[in-house]
Amino acid sequence: MAINEQMLKSIIEDVLKEMTGAAPAAPAAPASAAPAAAAAGAVKLTPIGEAKQGMASDEVVIGLAPAFAESQHETIIGLPHDKVLKEIIAGIEEEGLKARVIKIYRSSDVAVCGHTAAKLSGSGIGIGLQSKGTSLIHQKDLPQLSNLELFSQAPLIDLETYRMIGKNAAKYAKGESPAPVPVRNDQMARPAYQAKAALLHIKETEHVEAGKKAVEQQVSFV
Repeated sequence: MAINEQMLKSIIEDVLKEMTGAAPAAPAAPASAAPAAAAAGAVKLTPIGEAKQGMASDEVVIGLAPAFAESQHETIIGLPHDKVLKEIIAGIEEEGLKARVIKIYRSSDVAVCGHTAAKLSGSGIGIGLQSKGTSLIHQKDLPQLSNLELFSQAPLIDLETYRMIGKNAAKYAKGESPAPVPVRNDQMARPAYQAKAALLHIKETEHVEAGKKAVEQQVSFV
């Protein structure tokens, strides 16, 4: 049976209402957020074949979750996917390295996206990125559930942070030991965004194709 999104949202909101004693207020989008209509189509991902093992030591591979820039076009706080991807790539290039983008289909888990990217990267460093904005920096020799840096609170990640994620990933690829990217912490972010996060993750998971190999993407910004 197909998931009835409106029904699911209503159930989640009812549960949160019982937990908090009041219906959760809809969080306002940040000033930097753009309307979904403007974000849609701003970045085009063109599949160019199965993602192969990279040989270049100066590359960082970005592993996108299944729905990124396809059925979803912005993060949980409304940051357009094209701007997020541009910032990560810019951060990598600022350190003199190259970015390669792949799409992960076998899982919507950010750890799987990042670890797969790292294993296919010539430098052994990869970035995992979910459609809702959760991200991490991974290294091929680490266990899948470990990572170099994790950015789990997507509502608190802005464009500047995504650029710093790209820069740090490139620094790891060069053999450096950079200071971790500063992250904000807000105890109210989780209850405020919990329902929306659950919905976005469910929508992302609907696009998972078990057993499908990662696909290399040609990225163009329009």
